[in-house]
Amino acid sequence: MRRNCLAFLLLVSLFVVAPEAQSEVISANTKLTLIKTITGAISPKSVRSSGNGLVSAHNMMYNHSVTIYDANTFVLLKTIPDSVELSKFGYSKYSTMYKGAPVEGAYSPDKKYLYVTNYAMYGKGYSREGHDTCSPASGYDTSFLYRINLSNYEIDNIYPVGSVPKVVEVTPDNKYVLVSNWCSYDLKVISIASQKVVKTLRIGRYPRGIAVSNDSKHAYVAEMGGNRIHVINLDDFSVSYIPIGSNPRAIVLSADNSMLYATMNASGRVASWDLLTNKAGKSVKTGEAARSLAISSDGTALFVVNFVSDTVSKVRTSDMTVLQTVKVCNEPIGITYDSPTSRTWVACYGGAIKIFDNR
Repeated sequence: MRRNCLAFLLLVSLFVVAPEAQSEVISANTKLTLIKTITGAISPKSVRSSGNGLVSAHNMMYNHSVTIYDANTFVLLKTIPDSVELSKFGYSKYSTMYKGAPVEGAYSPDKKYLYVTNYAMYGKGYSREGHDTCSPASGYDTSFLYRINLSNYEIDNIYPVGSVPKVVEVTPDNKYVLVSNWCSYDLKVISIASQKVVKTLRIGRYPRGIAVSNDSKHAYVAEMGGNRIHVINLDDFSVSYIPIGSNPRAIVLSADNSMLYATMNASGRVASWDLLTNKAGKSVKTGEAARSLAISSDGTALFVVNFVSDTVSKVRTSDMTVLQTVKVCNEPIGITYDSPTSRTWVACYGGAIKIFDNR
């Protein structure tokens, strides 16, 4: 009888432990499952997880707003208009209220701020809005980067950048904010300490995606109008190059910074590059016009939106195999992975956000 009791207790203990062991799920072994669609007065060009409970959507000139959501409940916490009085920030020649056009966002490492690029500015004195086809010689208006204080959801600082700023990233050491300027063909480096642009680096035709190494020593910038990624040494601003291939758009790094992944918009592929050996890895076709991408916190899966195919694809990083492709919406354009919830948020340009569990 004693032996039977011990056996029973052992069996019970196994069942008790099992759920905990099963909770450590590998992202590459799960499937995307749609759990929520958010609509409303939004036209998200991109979405971004803060990693600590917030997700923001950046709604261009069609809605002139940034919307902030609770990452756990999906509740809209705040709609932040992109209107500012430039004169309040020292730009005295601009006396009226101005509007922006939020494109992309990035959170400071301390989660106190959200930085947002604006495609263009709208108001008196601004008459040459940027364009998708352009060069520095086009003479389009320059724009501003906004800083949103997350304690009160107000724009508390602005920074002059280039013409048609696209992607923004903050270095993990909170030293620099980096902004790629589509029509200016350059990268602006803003010092957190001085709150000023301290360096302008020429990139070439249509700079876009940015990624920064964990140690804040290197920034990677995609030259979408070319065939390379610029590797910028953030100590001395020297530059080397990765010959990734034609039309790189978005970039992410693996958690250990050993691998770089980039979407190749024209070919609809995702390419990998081994940063340790400095050699090209495998690539895979995900759809037509691969745009933004995100990586799971365990590094085993990539999530890619295919703008023309109207799909989101899940790719296993170990062998660059497409695991799943889901029809998501018309013109999916942005994507982010929220690590605390293991959920993937997709921005649909037409006016929706789709949220997927990874189960």
